Amino acid sequence: MLTLLTYPSAFGLFSASPFCVKTALMLQKSGQTWQRSDILDPRKMPHQKLPVLRTPERLVPDSDLIRDWLEQQGADFDAGLSDVEKAQSRALIRMAEEHLYFHIVLDRWDNDEVWPILREMFFNSIPALIRKPASNAIRKSVLKGINAQGIGRFSLNERLDRVERDLEAISAYLWQSPFLLGERPTAADMSVGPMLAAMRATPVETPLTRRIKQDNLLNTYVDRMEQAVPLS
Repeated sequence: MLTLLTYPSAFGLFSASPFCVKTALMLQKSGQTWQRSDILDPRKMPHQKLPVLRTPERLVPDSDLIRDWLEQQGADFDAGLSDVEKAQSRALIRMAEEHLYFHIVLDRWDNDEVWPILREMFFNSIPALIRKPASNAIRKSVLKGINAQGIGRFSLNERLDRVERDLEAISAYLWQSPFLLGERPTAADMSVGPMLAAMRATPVETPLTRRIKQDNLLNTYVDRMEQAVPLS
C-alpha cells in the first residue's frame, strides 16, 4: 500500500500544508489504495520537506514528482483537456504554488496573533523549557527565507494588491464553470483549491481569510472542491 507522509491535520483541513492536501487529492483521484502517516519533522526526508510518498520501491518527494509517479502508474488528472487548457492548468498551478503560497506563509508566520497557535500546534514535541526560543529561531529562519524569495519585502497593502490580482484571475475561470477548467476537478483545482482553503482556514481572522470567506464565488468553490474529492 502507498503511504503519504504528511503534516498532521490542522485548522479543520486534511493537513496544514496545501501541498500535502494537493497530494492527498491526487492519490484519491488516482484510484490507488493509500494511507496517511503524520510527521512533524521532515529533516530525514529526501528534500527535508513534505509531502513524501512511500511506494514499494522508494520514497518519492515533492508534490509534482508524486504527480509524475502517479501518472506513470496510469493516472490522468487532466483527461479531456486540450493542449491549451493543459498549458493554462500549468500556469494556474505555478501561480498558486509559487506566489499565493508565500502570502499564506506570511499570513501565518509573520502574524503575532497566529504565531502562538502555530507554536503550540507544531512544536509541542520540543521540551517546554526550550520550546519558545527553538520555535522562535525556526520562525526567524522561515521569515528570512520569505524575504529572500521577495514577497516579504512588500508592505501589507502591496501584498494584498498582488493577491487580489491572482484571485481575480481565478474568479474569471470560475465564472465559466464549477471548476477551473470544466465540469470536474483537474490538476489545477488540486493545487488552487487547497491554497484557497488554507488561506480561508488561518485560525485568526486576517484580510486574506476575510477575502475568501466574503467572496461567494471563491468560498463556494473551496466547499465544492472538498465535496468533489472528500478526504475523510
